[in-house]
Amino acid sequence: MREVHVDAAVVGGGAAGMAAALEARRRGADLCIIERDDELGGILLQCIHNGFGLHEYKEDLTGPEYAERAIRSVENAGIKALTRTTVGEISANGGAWELVCYSPQHGIMRISARAVILAMGCRERNRGNIRIPGSRPAGVYTAGLVQRLVNIEGFIPGKEIVIIGSGDIGLIMARRLQWLGCRVHAVIEIMPYPSGLTRNIVQCLNDFSIPLYLSHVVSRICGSDRVEGVDVMPLKNGAPAPGSQFHIPCDTVLLSVGLIPENELSKTAGVTITPATNGPVVDATMMTSMEGIFATGNVLHVHDLVDNVTEESRLTGGFVAEYLNGSRPARQIRVKPGSNVRYVNPSRVDPARANRLYLRPLIVKNKAELVVRAESRQVRRVVLNHVQPSEMISITLRGHELADVPGGAVLEVSLL
Repeated sequence: MREVHVDAAVVGGGAAGMAAALEARRRGADLCIIERDDELGGILLQCIHNGFGLHEYKEDLTGPEYAERAIRSVENAGIKALTRTTVGEISANGGAWELVCYSPQHGIMRISARAVILAMGCRERNRGNIRIPGSRPAGVYTAGLVQRLVNIEGFIPGKEIVIIGSGDIGLIMARRLQWLGCRVHAVIEIMPYPSGLTRNIVQCLNDFSIPLYLSHVVSRICGSDRVEGVDVMPLKNGAPAPGSQFHIPCDTVLLSVGLIPENELSKTAGVTITPATNGPVVDATMMTSMEGIFATGNVLHVHDLVDNVTEESRLTGGFVAEYLNGSRPARQIRVKPGSNVRYVNPSRVDPARANRLYLRPLIVKNKAELVVRAESRQVRRVVLNHVQPSEMISITLRGHELADVPGGAVLEVSLL
């Protein structure tokens, strides 16, 4: 059995894994990236639309262009990349972590690392997760699968399309399928507001006159061998409105109903998962509940912009390098979500340094106030022009703002 010894092993070669590896390498760590696909890049490789890199590179790039820049940096840094390699198990072995990997090229490998960075990304919710009634006809796909079929495999799944959910991948595929000559009849969204970014609503739906039905659900997928249509039910105050159901004929249904962090491997390693995000609980250094295992990117919480993934993962790579050099925070302050905030990551901050917090709102509001409090003391108050659940908020708390927070206090982040 081949054995590899490194300072840190990065599981996942997408934007998160590459950014974390590059920063850790820049600070002197010896590490490898383990990627189950044929090449690095992750989901970016099938995202041929633009809109990437506006923050990171100050350019409007496609997904493959964004990935290419990161891959080139990884190669130039001399970071080992084990592609077509799957991590089957992570377990403690003395003072290190042991990763058992499987590869058609190298067979079974054992990788020993003092630190592990989890960067496996996320997966799509499917029909079973949302329990739409009906039989099991052909023609029901997740939006990400259709994105891969169209952009990489060159396969068009159908001609008459209905999209369930207004997540960003579904919105982008609505535009893509229209360009291919398909007809997208509608996007059906259960919430009273869109789940995707505002720019995607405008560019992918409004610009193509594709109807968006808010506060509506698909009550049934019709068809036996192949999808023949969907029944759509309006909601009033969150409940079905009887007598107002209507039918949309179609031959294909795309599901864009959310993403779930890919954490089966994290669970086998003993990492604590929070139901708020379905991702690991992490401290001020992005370390999970297991000493030496870190998490970043969409495996931690689902982001809406890859630029945010890169930013967060670069921070994580720096924390990993510090950990390998024996540096740990002397004190950490717990952070919790307050009013109108679904979650805050990380769940702790280090009062000795600047801390980047990422949070997901629960409300749609203009001129919202983001308030950070430590018991009765106000640490920060910021007015935000607009907030909505589909757009993540990030804020940096400086060390001097936290210096006087007493031990045992809890920071609460709220939207008012």
